[in-house]
Amino acid sequence: MLSALVAKRLVSGVCRESLRPAVVELVTTRGYKGEAPDDSRGDLIEIPLPPWTEKDGETADIKRRRLLFQSRKRGMLENCILLSLFAKQYLNTMNEPQLRQYDRLINEPSNDWDIYYWATEAQPVPDVYAGEIMDLLKEFTKNKDQEQRLDAPNLEYLDKGSQ
Repeated sequence: MLSALVAKRLVSGVCRESLRPAVVELVTTRGYKGEAPDDSRGDLIEIPLPPWTEKDGETADIKRRRLLFQSRKRGMLENCILLSLFAKQYLNTMNEPQLRQYDRLINEPSNDWDIYYWATEAQPVPDVYAGEIMDLLKEFTKNKDQEQRLDAPNLEYLDKGSQ
């Protein structure tokens, strides 16, 4: 009986100790300081993105399909939902200049948060992206009909539209 009690205490003590970090001092000194005032950001590497160029020789149908895909596959879920629903509603009705505007809007900025902030009117839209499509996107973002926009649309509507 006594040996079972000793064994139980020994095992529970070993289990508790194994959950603790072995070296506490080293753990507190690791990590990125982020926006700390004393951060020189000298450890960051700026990776330049290639400049956006318009795709020449692309038919309107191919451009619509590419833009639909690019609207669905964004760097952040908020834009994936917003832009894919916007594309579902408006992409098939856009003319060539509107398609070019939309292409530039979703592909030239390197930060998806910029597009989101412009669409939600949290930040002013730069002149280069201001226009008919941005105005349409801002109105769409207001969601005046209060639709539930929780996920990107299914792709079944593509087959119906091409028939």
